[in-house]
Amino acid sequence: MPVLTILPSGKTVEAEAGSRLLDAIVAAGEAILSKCGGEAKCGSCHVFVQEGRKSLSKIQRLENDKLDTIVGVGSKSRLACQALFGAENVTVELLGFGSGI
Repeated sequence: MPVLTILPSGKTVEAEAGSRLLDAIVAAGEAILSKCGGEAKCGSCHVFVQEGRKSLSKIQRLENDKLDTIVGVGSKSRLACQALFGAENVTVELLGFGSGI
């Protein structure tokens, strides 16, 4: 099972392959917003994937279109509601505005 490491807290949680990154972050007890219910409409679950990007599902058009509207997006950006785990470990960094801080 892949392990998710969440920065800056350093919390870790196991995740099922094929499960959503957002669900694993919530399961770890982290505060992260998802105003649209995981439909890639709000962008509030924007995270930076520091390690394991290639293990996550590929960015689909819906996610890409939403990322294009968010300030501060970079090559490590993903919407946690759209990224699905593969078989390898992943490290993400929660952003202040997206994590309810």
